[in-house]
Amino acid sequence: MNTPADGDNGDLRYAEYVLGVLEADERAVLERELAAHGAAAESEALWRRRLAPLAEESVPEAPPERLWLRIRAALEFDAAGSRGGSLWENLRLWHWLSFGSAALLAAACAALVFVIVHRPAAPPIPYMAATITETSGQVGWTATMDIGKARMIVVPAAPQAVRPGRAPELWLIPEGGRPMAVGLISVRAPVTLALSASLVSRLGPTARLAVSIEPHGGSPTGQPTGPVVAAGEIGAAPAGTTPATALRLVDPAQRPI
Repeated sequence: MNTPADGDNGDLRYAEYVLGVLEADERAVLERELAAHGAAAESEALWRRRLAPLAEESVPEAPPERLWLRIRAALEFDAAGSRGGSLWENLRLWHWLSFGSAALLAAACAALVFVIVHRPAAPPIPYMAATITETSGQVGWTATMDIGKARMIVVPAAPQAVRPGRAPELWLIPEGGRPMAVGLISVRAPVTLALSASLVSRLGPTARLAVSIEPHGGSPTGQPTGPVVAAGEIGAAPAGTTPATALRLVDPAQRPI
């Protein structure tokens, strides 16, 4: 192979650097020179051009099987286990231990993801209840919420009379939110109200129920327009509670009409 002279630079360190045969410390020193001195970088580029034809003339060749056997023998891959060497000297053992640790870590991560994704959701509260107390301190209504059927039963206790042309309207007030209309209720008989998904999602111990006095057909604005005459906190009824027993849990003296 003939290579161009490209000047008189004969520092073979640059050739060894390009070929990748320098020791680690020598390579580090030369790389610092390349970064600091333009002349060194030019010399490295010169040798890279000189040695480039080597790659063009070389032909890939698979190593013979005997070479792998010699490498395995030199590393004692086959002998360490058979001659009873120590665990520290058994390279195959350490190889499989490292592989097994990685596999164990992957399996643990997969199990954690499975637990998080498939963790059973907490069972929903089947019933909720509230005592709606008037400003006078007297219980005006009791309300029982059947979460599964998305309905609310509102039973009057002893509410104040409402003048003709007006009606009590029930509101759900989420914490920090605006009142949401639930429906018109009565001062004389129980009323069952259907609950929208939006209302059901906001039921809970941080929400309140309130009653305002509105025109006969309900508030014309979607928000309370008349005086608020009663309010009460919402609480969870114990598991197994039915609508009838939930009413008694709200107020032991209360009985459905």
